[in-house]
Amino acid sequence: QVQLVEYGGGLVQPGGSLRLSCAASRSIFSFSTMDWYRQAPGKQRELVATVTWGGSTSYADSVKGRFTISRDNAKIYLQMNSLKPEDTAVYYCSSRKAPHSWGQGTQVTVSS
Repeated sequence: QVQLVEYGGGLVQPGGSLRLSCAASRSIFSFSTMDWYRQAPGKQRELVATVTWGGSTSYADSVKGRFTISRDNAKIYLQMNSLKPEDTAVYYCSSRKAPHSWGQGTQVTVSS
């Protein structure tokens, strides 16, 4: 069974916005801290944002003030505003209850 499915990526111009979604299996979603990661070509996978079960959030310095992570009863989201070319990457969600499980990722390309 697929436990994580990311979607919502696409091509956007600099300064634009996208909202990413991740559908997660309940077994790894409930009571779990969830993260968004991204990986750009030639770079290490980078932790972008975190949301705990209790709703606390944290962000990488590179996205603070621009990205917002949130969750509902089954999904996590990443609202991305003021996008920059440096944000171009494949974005993945992850559960800390299943740290080696990854979805297929969703491509975000920021270009004019």
